Amino acid sequence: MTAAEGGTPALRPARELARSSSRYPGESTAYREARNALLAEEIELRRHIERVAAQRRALPPGGEVPENYLFEGEGGPVTLAQMFGEHDTLVIYNWMFGPKRARPCPMCTSLLSALDGEMPDILQRVSFAVVGRAPIGRLADFRKERGWRYLRLYSSGGNTFNRVYAHEDPDGDDNPALNVFTLRDGIIRHFWGAEMGPDSADPGQDPRGAPDLMPLWTILDTTPGGRGVDWYPKLEYGKPGGV
Repeated sequence: MTAAEGGTPALRPARELARSSSRYPGESTAYREARNALLAEEIELRRHIERVAAQRRALPPGGEVPENYLFEGEGGPVTLAQMFGEHDTLVIYNWMFGPKRARPCPMCTSLLSALDGEMPDILQRVSFAVVGRAPIGRLADFRKERGWRYLRLYSSGGNTFNRVYAHEDPDGDDNPALNVFTLRDGIIRHFWGAEMGPDSADPGQDPRGAPDLMPLWTILDTTPGGRGVDWYPKLEYGKPGGV
């Protein structure tokens, strides 16, 4: 079936599309050949990301959430249902900032700092909440320190949400988690959760999801040095021993 008949449009081979007319000063023939070969792989990667996103959207209904969890927001108690606001989809990020931590996880914080800038756009389509087990006052204080303007913070210290959806041991360490929920006909369901972690990591790589949510790593992946093997974000720079 052709695209005109209502089928999926036929895609041209990536190698045909990768015949870039771009040229940069001083580049060699060997560079251009290697760059066009890489461009073909980049086109295939984009297509694979699209296929995975379509497969994710086609998931059957997930499990019904066992309770309408009560969180503590900066303005007082808020239920999970209330966190949806005007949308029928809610994304929740579990921030590694539990009551035992003096300071939050630098990696989580790096991601959230990037998302804070994107939040006015994200909130046009879905609701987004950041959940941590530390008291809401500590979460809010760090928001001010970091200069976040748009992220909506909630403490889950008084419920079992982190145990159920971030698989945390209440007496153990914090876990990062990303979960998506839907609210339809008064029923909250789990739609999707990130499940890639240490057990699915490839040799020599830090565990991460795909696509990687962190703009930091996306930028560094375009550079000759890449991500490096022993560098991670810190909460502060320019101070001896700053973390």
